[in-house]
Amino acid sequence: MPASSRHFNIRRQPGFTAVAAGCFILLYLPIILLVAYSFNAGKSIAIWEGFSLQWYESAWANKAIQDAAIRSLILACCASAIATIAAVMAALATTRTAAFKGSSLIFAIINQPLMVPEIVTAVALLLFFAMIKVATGYTGMWYLIIAHSAFCIPFAYMPIRARLQGMDFSLEQAGADLYGKPTRVFWRITFPQLWPGILAGAMLAFVISLDDVVITEFVKSAGQDTLPTYMLGQLRRIVTPEVNAISTVLLGISVLLVAGFFFLSKLRK
Repeated sequence: MPASSRHFNIRRQPGFTAVAAGCFILLYLPIILLVAYSFNAGKSIAIWEGFSLQWYESAWANKAIQDAAIRSLILACCASAIATIAAVMAALATTRTAAFKGSSLIFAIINQPLMVPEIVTAVALLLFFAMIKVATGYTGMWYLIIAHSAFCIPFAYMPIRARLQGMDFSLEQAGADLYGKPTRVFWRITFPQLWPGILAGAMLAFVISLDDVVITEFVKSAGQDTLPTYMLGQLRRIVTPEVNAISTVLLGISVLLVAGFFFLSKLRK
């Protein structure tokens, strides 16, 4: 067979298997060790002293962890809901309209949190909210909700926009031609096809908000620790398997969300 007619296959390249295996080991071995040592009977994070669930029991009974976990869940739910609603409107505005000047700029602005280092966004939000706090005296949770919502919008926007681009626009046009109001066309035609993308965007925004450390650390006020910032504070003092247990629970939540979306997508198909 002539060389020009051969198709390039990365899996047949020399060393591909070794490189791929090395990447998977470096990626997943630390996670496996983290989960394993969350069941360690002793306080050491490097010496196995037997199987035990004491660190899960300790974390479950810890009032500070309970408060941080509830705060994290409330924050993630609010941020994902707001970000998903904003992302749906932005996706409709950028995919269901004729091409216009400045559309690329709008796309770049929506995805700005993905392109700018998170630390830069965190410092900017810190300065912005600091001025508002001085002017109003308010130091509640809404600063964190607004910050997380703004940061999560592009993560919700991308799967929703991709879903809209893959949908048949002629069905919506047909609904409009039959004198359907825009809201009725959306709920009867667009939404039933779009909901897997909305669900994917909401779940991604929820996970991003739940796991965020940098923005939360800069924006939060006293007594507003989330689970990740609580863990960061514990790591600065002493590392115990209790932190491993919390990390394992967060990992399990993320895996369940991804698995749930996968099965829902398969069911929808």
